[in-house]
Amino acid sequence: MPIMIFMTRYCKSSRHNARFVSVFQQFIRLFQFSLFIIAAVLLSFCQKQVLKDGSDLLPNSDFVSIKSIDTLSVFSYTMYDDSVRTDLPATSYLGQIYDPYFGTTNAGFVTQIRLSNKWDGLSFTTDSVKLYLYLTSEKGGGSDVPHTLNISEIDDQIYVNTPYYSGTTVNTHGFKMTGIQLPALKVDTALEIKLPGNGVEFGNYLTRDTLKLFYNNNLPDFRAFFKGLYFQMEPSSDPLLLSLSLTYDQTSYYNYFILYGHDDTGLAKEYSFILDAKNKNASFNTFLHDYTTATLGDKMAHRNTTYRDSLSYLQSLNGVYTKVVLPGLEKIKNDPSFAKIAVNKARLVVPVKFNKTSTDQYFATTLPPILGLRYKTKKGNRYIVPDWNIETTYHTFFDGKLDSTAQVYNFNIPAFVQAYLENKSDSVKPELEIFQGSGTRNVILKTNKNNPTVKFEFSYTKF
Repeated sequence: MPIMIFMTRYCKSSRHNARFVSVFQQFIRLFQFSLFIIAAVLLSFCQKQVLKDGSDLLPNSDFVSIKSIDTLSVFSYTMYDDSVRTDLPATSYLGQIYDPYFGTTNAGFVTQIRLSNKWDGLSFTTDSVKLYLYLTSEKGGGSDVPHTLNISEIDDQIYVNTPYYSGTTVNTHGFKMTGIQLPALKVDTALEIKLPGNGVEFGNYLTRDTLKLFYNNNLPDFRAFFKGLYFQMEPSSDPLLLSLSLTYDQTSYYNYFILYGHDDTGLAKEYSFILDAKNKNASFNTFLHDYTTATLGDKMAHRNTTYRDSLSYLQSLNGVYTKVVLPGLEKIKNDPSFAKIAVNKARLVVPVKFNKTSTDQYFATTLPPILGLRYKTKKGNRYIVPDWNIETTYHTFFDGKLDSTAQVYNFNIPAFVQAYLENKSDSVKPELEIFQGSGTRNVILKTNKNNPTVKFEFSYTKF
């Protein structure tokens, strides 16, 4: 009789269980897999139904959507303030700096001087006066061309709590010393500078009325008698810019005059007149920019205009800077449908003119390593964008650093944008100013009609 498949179970074989076990196990596995698939489909269907059920009962305001806009218009302009506040600076500058795109900048500083120790009232004969200046940096120079210093007494008394500006007129009709030759320069070293006639005439002038050698905030004192000095460097065929600090460093003095002399018995005596005094002297920087001496570019012909050039400029020492206008952001603020949004991302990406050639000086080592952003109220007050203070460790959130690979500066500003959109008084415009707080490097930015140009990346959550 024919043998059916199921009857093979009864065959006499050492493998008589093989067929029975194999078929049964495959059936069980197939059944479990099918059951799993059905359960997964049902579960998915149920979840979708749970999420969907009741949604029509909730108001639309309970739902959010995340969107981004990359088409907001951005316009840039080159701006210039001929008088920027410079009183009590962290760094004082002296000399000239030249840039083929930006022309020539002349820098000087005005400061009071302060007697370090009390005058003893005894007779005194001046033997000499020397000046010591501690340089923190130098830029330019490098040739054998001599550089000379001029020091002039100022006519008007200055005050610690009074604002002074880079364009402040400095009147000097009193004592002057000109043609003071600077010695060999070395950064982080005190320069010993010899004054004309060994400084005897200057020392006698300072001490001509010893009754004035005192300090008193309630009475006319030495600061009213001898109001201060204006330091300038003579222009040179080899421009040189020096920097120093007139801020007391909590340890010792670095910038001062020493008056050497002797009393009637021949005993040597000396007095110091301090520039970086512990009790602050009033001081401020002066800057004069001459763009007509530039040999490249347009000599800043479009500064403070509405002309949208393909390049925008940013200069050190309170020179020209770049203003960025975001009219698209203003439209969003005035659109009622955007009344409730949370800014997720707001970033300015600013490309730089960045040619790595031997004839173009604008490459990574000559550009500012970091830039800042500030905004201006309708009253004219300037403030740093709040994003700068969100995370203070190297300001990593705000960024502002040069990305030499992408050849851009990035600025993250969601806090500023959120505050602007929520500002009901309209006291802030959708405008930002790119500036550098310190340093002597310049940069040219690609803007408006250029390619690439400034980009504003913006994403938000809409409630």
